[in-house]
Amino acid sequence: MRRIHVIGIGAGDPDQLTLQAVRALRDTDVFFILDKGEAKADLTGLRRDLLATHLTDGTYRIVEARDPERDRAAGGTAYSPAVAAWRSARAGVYERLIGEDLGPHETGAFLVWGDPALYDSTLGILEEVLDRGTVAFEYDVVPGISSVSALAARHRTGLNRVAGPVQITTGRRLAEGLPEDADDVVVMLDAHQAFRRYAQEDIHIYWGAYLGTPDEILVSGPIAEAAPRIERLRAEARERKGWIMDTYLLRRHPRD
Repeated sequence: MRRIHVIGIGAGDPDQLTLQAVRALRDTDVFFILDKGEAKADLTGLRRDLLATHLTDGTYRIVEARDPERDRAAGGTAYSPAVAAWRSARAGVYERLIGEDLGPHETGAFLVWGDPALYDSTLGILEEVLDRGTVAFEYDVVPGISSVSALAARHRTGLNRVAGPVQITTGRRLAEGLPEDADDVVVMLDAHQAFRRYAQEDIHIYWGAYLGTPDEILVSGPIAEAAPRIERLRAEARERKGWIMDTYLLRRHPRD
């Protein structure tokens, strides 16, 4: 039976790998890496650097495939179908990789940024591949340090306050309104900087981009003061690198 490790590799720093993750790396014959194009080539490079840091025997293989394009212009009611179509296309790539490039008694691995359980599609895609019934395998999941944990650590703050909840959401949801039942909100996948609409409220922002990498950028402060700086730094970084991965924590002043 083929085996698959889904390994959380942290936010980018090779030192963020857990001992369990390193053991899984050393147990792997084939690493599957999806190529996201020239603009994001350094993401592939970071994965290769990570393997070179923790694996020195050179007995493993790396198999790359092009990541299917997603319709990022789709919005409103078209958003969910567009994501479903992209995930199905990815499932086809995974199905081919596992069926053609992984021997019947070998172990493969997918390296997942952050933690596989938090805003990542790998687990759902592997389940879709299994449901298709064309290739059989077993898989396990190794948790990783998420960008959320890395963000809090780099800003030296907690995600929640005493006896209070913390909510993790997306930029798309934040654009619809700030949650009423949480004063600490972590926002991921915000391509449109939805935090700007709250610049007049008494809210502190802890923002980070490229967490755990040499390009890491950190900004914190009241949104009214921090937002212009974040916008400028974000635009400059995106222009320089061609892509950006960022997340942030919004902390509302306690209400009476």
